[in-house]
Amino acid sequence: MSRVSGSPPAARVLIVDDDSSVTDTFSRMLRLEGHEVWAALSAQEGLKLAQTHRPTAVIVDLRSPLGTSMDLVRTLKAMPHLARTPMAVVSGDYYPKPDHVSELTTLGVDLRFKPLWLDELVALARRLLATS
Repeated sequence: MSRVSGSPPAARVLIVDDDSSVTDTFSRMLRLEGHEVWAALSAQEGLKLAQTHRPTAVIVDLRSPLGTSMDLVRTLKAMPHLARTPMAVVSGDYYPKPDHVSELTTLGVDLRFKPLWLDELVALARRLLATS
């Protein structure tokens, strides 16, 4: 991805969701905003991408049958080079477990609900990146 000389470097966003249509849509929308985006369809793949690319923001699906998203968030937040990386968890479940909500709050992770429309996703990414 090219950028204008003197402009800030592109943000590096990692998206982890077991639904490829979600990762494809989110990736396209964020790339149109000028960000570098990596998408993972499992927590394990997301962890590998996070270690390799050191994202400046992470968006994770809360309910993933391929691995526990809460474990991924805990692992990423425990890594020294990602501990301060802003993260958001998105969920189609409008009634998440109270202990998950409490833990996300403690970890400083935003909780948002699907569907995220284009303007909501862009606003979320901008907010996360503003704190990175």
